[in-house]
Amino acid sequence: MALIPPFFPDCVVAIGIEDPRGGERKWVASGFLYGHYIADNKDGTKSYKVYFVTNRHVFENLPRIYLRFNPRTNEPAREYTLDLLDENNTPLWFSHPNAQIDVGIIPINFGLLREHAMQAAYFRSDQHVANVDKLNELGITEGDFAYVLGFPMGLIGGERNAVIVRSGTIARIRDALVRANQEYLIDAFVFPGNSGGPVISKPEALAIQSTKSQGAAYLIGIVKSYVSYQDVAVSLQSKRPRVIFEENSGLAAIHPIDFVQEAIKGHLKLVEGNKEEEKSQNGNSV
Repeated sequence: MALIPPFFPDCVVAIGIEDPRGGERKWVASGFLYGHYIADNKDGTKSYKVYFVTNRHVFENLPRIYLRFNPRTNEPAREYTLDLLDENNTPLWFSHPNAQIDVGIIPINFGLLREHAMQAAYFRSDQHVANVDKLNELGITEGDFAYVLGFPMGLIGGERNAVIVRSGTIARIRDALVRANQEYLIDAFVFPGNSGGPVISKPEALAIQSTKSQGAAYLIGIVKSYVSYQDVAVSLQSKRPRVIFEENSGLAAIHPIDFVQEAIKGHLKLVEGNKEEEKSQNGNSV
């Protein structure tokens, strides 16, 4: 019995960078493909604009990154270059307008992945996604189970991608559900490499009285970071603090998926504005 749709792991992508010291590629973060619903087509299909999503801090100060996909055959994974700057060093990626929101997006040519027969998929915004309004409708609350998908500590799986799935529970979310906080907490260990990965709700057939069962898995957030705590080593001789250790508390900070949707809407508005400006300039040209 599957609790995560089989194609969900195919939406998750390992992110690599060049090792500044030379040598092999370094796999440093996770991301996912997100399909923003555009329109229904006459043939009964739907149109989506596909974005690659990760944390803002992953994109910052990099000219390019590398994405890794599995072919549909059993061949080794294939790497693709994703440029983050154009020829004028202008960023090709976009972020949420609030600098406190660690979300970055960039349009991606999903058709190319299909042409190359890559085993890639994307979360569809109208089918697989639960924003805060949907979370309230579903009755998601503390104690509900969730999964973190990604590539912690550069563990990408050898010749082929192998997404690591870790389970946890929602530890604190009520403040996020009333939009009093920009993140919620899950009780799950995340490590460097999980940054930018998706968080998925777990379907539950059973529920206590007056609460709702969950019949489907949804994309409910994006990993921001683990929550750290400080442990201080005190000198036995001087009785003064000597070393401060920063440790992983086992809690992870998660941005609701609303902020990904807001970043995408901001990008689409910008694109539409640029089109209108081009029309105006062309109309005045001789």
